Amino acid sequence: MNTAPLLTLENVTVDFDGFKALTDVSLSLAPQDLRVLIGPNGAGKSTLCDTIIGRVRPTSGRILFKNQPITALPEQDIVRRGICRKFQTPGVLPSLSVMENLLVSARKNRAWWLAFSSSPPAAEQERAEEILETIGLTDRRETLAGSLAHGEKQWLEIGMVVATDAELLLLDEPTAGMGPQDTQRTADLILSLVGRHAVLVIDHDMSFVEALNGYTTVLHQGQILREGTVSEIRADAAVEAVYLGRAKEDVA
Repeated sequence: MNTAPLLTLENVTVDFDGFKALTDVSLSLAPQDLRVLIGPNGAGKSTLCDTIIGRVRPTSGRILFKNQPITALPEQDIVRRGICRKFQTPGVLPSLSVMENLLVSARKNRAWWLAFSSSPPAAEQERAEEILETIGLTDRRETLAGSLAHGEKQWLEIGMVVATDAELLLLDEPTAGMGPQDTQRTADLILSLVGRHAVLVIDHDMSFVEALNGYTTVLHQGQILREGTVSEIRADAAVEAVYLGRAKEDVA
């Protein structure tokens, strides 16, 4: 059985004109694994995601995907290799229906004129139908994406990321703006994806993190503070001090 990591970050530092957004960050993610990345605002979570996808170049260190360096690749090449990101704000195509959004994302031939003007192959149609059911929007298939409720837009965009068949999904605050019921539904959706994809989730809602119950990395001031299970993170005094804000004693 292949136990090599799918994604590896080795001593990644990002320096913006003297401000270190990330400092010597190292982590690895196994194939079909779930990792949760948490931390207070400004901890470097989105910068880490930007660096993995190629939007930001590390000042030092390197990033490997399937044991191949991707640190210097353009973002589109990284996407082609099998990494796809969902941003905090939904990026659906508002003038297309829910199903059309999924079909565009599922197209293997990315030429835009083909994506919009030709009938999708049967396999892509079938895949889109499957994802439509997974994200729970079967009854909204013909609805224009711009008319969806906020939570539905988030689920559609998760479906669009899944439709690319990327091996690694980067989900940046997928529950932003959601109430408790939609947050739990989003956790259930993400958990249903694990096993077919590796998933890296960035969030700060501890109830959502607990619902995912995945191995958790805590960032603080651009550095990894702690890693462990959700229960271990919850019980850690240093995490309480800098993230949960409840520690009363000085911690190392």
